Amino acid sequence: MRIRIVDAFTDRPFAGNPAGVLLLDSFPDDHWLQKVAAEVNLSETAFAHPLPAGGEADWALRWFTPTTEVDMCGHATLATAHVINTVGKAAGTVRFAARCGILGATAEADGTITMDFPTSELKPVAAPAGLVEALGAEVVSVHDTSAHIGDLVVELTDEAAVRGLTPDHAALKDLSDRGIIVTAAAEQPGRGYDFVSRGFFPGVGIDEDPVTGSAHTALAPFWSARFGREELTGLQGGARTGMVRTRLRGDRTLLNGHAVTVIEGELRA
Repeated sequence: MRIRIVDAFTDRPFAGNPAGVLLLDSFPDDHWLQKVAAEVNLSETAFAHPLPAGGEADWALRWFTPTTEVDMCGHATLATAHVINTVGKAAGTVRFAARCGILGATAEADGTITMDFPTSELKPVAAPAGLVEALGAEVVSVHDTSAHIGDLVVELTDEAAVRGLTPDHAALKDLSDRGIIVTAAAEQPGRGYDFVSRGFFPGVGIDEDPVTGSAHTALAPFWSARFGREELTGLQGGARTGMVRTRLRGDRTLLNGHAVTVIEGELRA
């Protein structure tokens, strides 16, 4: 079977967030899926297979980190939609049935893909004990997110604080259900993005995820409320970065970005 590595939320290779993608006829047992994801050893490997015509979705989709299955993943969904479109298995909009519900992905005329995800609810919470020490930075606010995400959105003072973080990943591991998303407003919005973020997920085997699409279903309503605009662009990442364009539509958030296939090969296991 063919296996591909796709860089998501970027229009050039070796940037954005890489994901493994396997298109299958059906899902093998969970143990095999997890072994493949561990072998690929990226933040996410996506497995998809086509569904019978006439249903509410076209493909079944699952995502695995090197250590566990997750409920929602944006960049690996973008990567999967990119592969399905580029190999000619679909055109236009693809509907995925996943743990978090039905997700749409539409290929746009400019070469990008727009995904339709559920908007995360945000709940202000107190900073958990040890968060400030683990981050090594001043915290402005903390918000919890919806169940399928399970992150804490942590606002820092400015863009420089986000970019300069060197957190204690072991100390962050047990502070949220999934991970910690740190964010701040862009220092110079004229550079093409409105806010910055970084994502740390040691609890699911990922110290830092370069560009987390699912986190933007929480970042979009957070920053849209601050800026008073429905359409925003976020820049995420530390050493490796990518852009996510967001559009808030009530209980749905649209995420838009490019994707590039960088590796294609044969999986023999």
